[in-house]
Amino acid sequence: MKNQLRVLRAVHGWSQAELAGRLEVSRQAVNAIETGKHDPSLPLAFRIARLFGKPIEEIFDDQG
Repeated sequence: MKNQLRVLRAVHGWSQAELAGRLEVSRQAVNAIETGKHDPSLPLAFRIARLFGKPIEEIFDDQG
C-alpha cells in the first residue's frame, strides 16, 4: 500500500522516532509502514490520520 507518511513526517520535521513516540509504536513500525513492508492496523491508520488532521484516504492509497 502506498502512503504519504514519509512526506507528512518531513513536512512536520519529525524523525521516525519522534513520529513513533507520538503514535505509541516503535520506530521500526514507522519505517515498515513508510517503506510499504507493513500495512498499519485500522486503529493505527486512524491515529495517523488524526495526528496529521487528514482523512485516511489522503494518507494511504490501497491502489498502490
